[in-house]
Amino acid sequence: MDIGNLTYMANQIARNLAAQGEAAAIDATLQHILDFWDPRMKAAIVAADRAGLDPIAAAAVARLAA
Repeated sequence: MDIGNLTYMANQIARNLAAQGEAAAIDATLQHILDFWDPRMKAAIVAADRAGLDPIAAAAVARLAA
């Protein structure tokens, strides 16, 4: 998995949902990743450095990792 592409996609999802407010956007971003990303994608984003993630995406990935 190309972590650059996964980071880009997670950030896009988070930015598109940001208008819902931070808490709702984090929930919706996490739900989108759970619903539409395959297990390899999820494992790769959890294992990667999260420095490139926007705050909403980073929070969603942190919850995914938990």
